[in-house]
Amino acid sequence: MAPDHPRRLAALLLSLLLLLGLPAPVLAAPLQEAVFAGGCFWCLEHDLEQLAGVVDAVSGYSGGRVAQPSYRQVSAGGTGHQESVRVRFDPDRLSYDTLLRAFWRNIDPRDGAGQFCDRGSSYRPVIFTADPRQEAAARASVAAASRELGTAPSALQVAVRPLGPFWPAENYHQDYARRNPVTYGYYRWRCGRDGRLDAVWGRRARNSEAWATAPATPGQSG
Repeated sequence: MAPDHPRRLAALLLSLLLLLGLPAPVLAAPLQEAVFAGGCFWCLEHDLEQLAGVVDAVSGYSGGRVAQPSYRQVSAGGTGHQESVRVRFDPDRLSYDTLLRAFWRNIDPRDGAGQFCDRGSSYRPVIFTADPRQEAAARASVAAASRELGTAPSALQVAVRPLGPFWPAENYHQDYARRNPVTYGYYRWRCGRDGRLDAVWGRRARNSEAWATAPATPGQSG
């Protein structure tokens, strides 16, 4: 079969529908991907995959120099990777800008030395951008987050970097919150993640509503 045969067949079918006065089928937009680092990937995967329009979220490693790194290598340091989450989403149901807001409000953006109880460069927050459009949106989100928090953009420690290879983590890390709810719940509580999110973001913690132009909790310094 010639390589362009399916395209010719689709064009013929569309022409036939138009001739018959029938509505042309609406083609769904292709799925898009976004990659974020925000501390423990168990937590960020769990938080982002609950958004309507997210098809799946995969824990893994981004930003480093070593191919197919292991959890032990990344945790030990020296590979340059961050624990990350790759999100596949339906842009007809969830915009990249909304996903960015959800990411910001699930991290502590003032902490560039780790996140919550997890310390070290492998836990620092990063927005990995796949193309110029994502980069522009990511940089705009830095400005929007700084306005909402009432702080200077320079005080925020979230890096914006070009996306390189994303390496999925070991199977036992995937869907960890769903498969190990008790262990995960204890870890999240012990790490103080939600308490710190509430302190930083106030009532907007863990949600993706539109950016505000004033701090969620007036007078809060974080």
